[in-house]
Amino acid sequence: MILFTHLKCITPSVDRMVNMLGCLPRGFRRKCFVNVLYLKIHVDVQVSKMNKDAQMRAAINQKLIETGERERLKELLRAKLIECGWKDQLKAHCKEVIKEKGLEHVTVDDLVAEITPKGRALVPDSVKKELLQRIRTFLAQHASL
Repeated sequence: MILFTHLKCITPSVDRMVNMLGCLPRGFRRKCFVNVLYLKIHVDVQVSKMNKDAQMRAAINQKLIETGERERLKELLRAKLIECGWKDQLKAHCKEVIKEKGLEHVTVDDLVAEITPKGRALVPDSVKKELLQRIRTFLAQHASL
């Protein structure tokens, strides 16, 4: 999503570059124009692809919600994370962070920012693979998306 935002910001800059080409020497202007035009087309194509990806993600998410599969996947994930000890590991890490920084100096936002990377890293590959397989199965069954 960050890339999408950056590409949207680039498009007006490319338009300004095209407008500035008028003050360059003729031969150089042509070369620059081709490069700027290529850049503009490339950026537009990338933005279009990202729009389609975002639309596809939204359609899949909507179908997951409508069918109740999203909640079932969340419950499966919760159960698997508790089963493998992930929840306990993350809870212990939270306690460490609070102990290091002091209860008065830690906000919820600070704590979330601190533990999120570790939390993601601690999710076992087997859990990720199982969840991904369930999503693929769901998509195969609902191929009209």
